[in-house]
Amino acid sequence: MRCRRFWCVRVPKERGESVRGALVEMGVFQRDAAVQRGGDYLYFPITGEINVGELAEDGFSDVKLLQRDFEYTERQTFENILGFTPSYEMIGDIAVIDSEDPDAKEIADAILLMHKNITTVLGMLGPVQGEFRIRDFCVLAGEPKTHTVHKEYGCRYEIDLARVYFTPRLGTERKRIADQIRSSDLVVDMFAGVGPFAIPIAKSAKRVVAIDKNPVAIKYLERNAPLNKVGNMEIICCDVRGVAHGLWHIADHVIMNLPHSADEFLDCAMDIVKPGGIIHYYDIREEDDLFLGAHETIKHAANTCGMTARVLDERIVRSYSPHQSNVVLDVQICPIAR
Repeated sequence: MRCRRFWCVRVPKERGESVRGALVEMGVFQRDAAVQRGGDYLYFPITGEINVGELAEDGFSDVKLLQRDFEYTERQTFENILGFTPSYEMIGDIAVIDSEDPDAKEIADAILLMHKNITTVLGMLGPVQGEFRIRDFCVLAGEPKTHTVHKEYGCRYEIDLARVYFTPRLGTERKRIADQIRSSDLVVDMFAGVGPFAIPIAKSAKRVVAIDKNPVAIKYLERNAPLNKVGNMEIICCDVRGVAHGLWHIADHVIMNLPHSADEFLDCAMDIVKPGGIIHYYDIREEDDLFLGAHETIKHAANTCGMTARVLDERIVRSYSPHQSNVVLDVQICPIAR
């Protein structure tokens, strides 16, 4: 503990909690210093001098602004430890970084120090590759493991990062899609993986058909469905081409989260989607053609099947590389008017 002088707000004890809440809402409450008690008053340290009139306008006319010495704890930061803030992802209790970074070992040790909930730091050995889009890892710090349980928007997913593909960077996008689903909808997830789209969708949908050709991903999906109390899901281990025709025009929504090659499966999606249904199409696009080329690809596939494609929404999901982005198009598929 150190001692340092801060501006502070003195407030009668009985008003303490409401004033503290107001200071937090104003963004000026100094969290690194210990609140002091003296007589009938509390002293709340703040990050700088403020206009007490703002508090008076909120009904706190009995506060006083002054300076006082407080005990405080200086927080550890990556800047303090490394001199910079590293790039990393957290999946459950595992952090993932680039093993080729010259400071990889120091970064791994710093992550364990900064995040008490992280037990393992893995280094990526090359890109995602192969039929099942997985990558190799090395353990840089902590426990030697690749298995974890990741929590996202109230759902939990068992994952082995060395055997299945998963990214936490699509969490907001997965919620966006789940929020569109109605209780009467039937949804087909063509490339389901361990279920990060299918499971939250199933909590709203009438029924979900989840398909993946990676048997390990299917094994985890079969665990994750009951883990999240989902019972309205049909799980199929197969290349979607083998089952698409048997799902003829059943889906109100079709999820196509295979951004490097989803265009190769648009004919299957056209078989599966109902007239009037929506395809959520993911792609990796160059910065000089984020959406137009994808529009044309989808519209061509629809026209080939005697359908039209109307783009309802288009957005960048995340940056993928310095000149590429992962994008999504929500596209309604309807019969051509005669």
